[in-house]
Amino acid sequence: MHIEPGVVDGAKIVLSYATALAALGLTAKMATDSVRRDGGVASFALRSAITTVLVFGFFEVLPHHPVGISEVHLILGSTLFLMFGAGAASIGLAAGLLIQGLFFSPFDLPQYGMNVTTLLVPLWAISQLAAKLIPARTAYVDVTYRQAFTLSTAYQGGIVAWVAFWALYGHGFTVENLVSIGSFGVAYMSVILIEPLVDLAVLAAAKSLRKYSEGPIFSRRLHQAA
Repeated sequence: MHIEPGVVDGAKIVLSYATALAALGLTAKMATDSVRRDGGVASFALRSAITTVLVFGFFEVLPHHPVGISEVHLILGSTLFLMFGAGAASIGLAAGLLIQGLFFSPFDLPQYGMNVTTLLVPLWAISQLAAKLIPARTAYVDVTYRQAFTLSTAYQGGIVAWVAFWALYGHGFTVENLVSIGSFGVAYMSVILIEPLVDLAVLAAAKSLRKYSEGPIFSRRLHQAA
């Protein structure tokens, strides 16, 4: 989902600063809610540090390939949400992306506003969706394949929608641009198929290893009903 340099440039890139501020505002709201409802400041800080390391690892270690206007990544956003909560997941996504740009991919820094918007707004959306989709009496380790698939599809679909928006905003409805967007969207289908299986595998491991997956490093909702 890394927007390629040149997709949006010049004065148009100012819009990405505004959307990034809005996305970081949503992150602040999710973080505040997590601190209040899920273990306090120390636990939240620990989970945020873990998610930052994981996200940085996802971006640098897991396979990623340029396709069309962007790159196809296995981001595991819904996995981070289910394991660590929306607040810590959002901090990890924003900080992991920033660290990668600062130290390993400085050419991505001008696109940071677009990329962070593309990651964080869909995460906020699935946090709202999960509240409606997963009954309050259900711990996250007990989610069904259908629920995991819905969350993952919503997250990845949100990423594809934002990538398409930035491409259309930058270069308009040209045939070449539409083909590039289409090729990226088709390639991203592989992520949509894989991520729910990863979610369920990780949650099954957390359930079977409950004595190791309870405590401050994971979201309270992982094992407890709301």
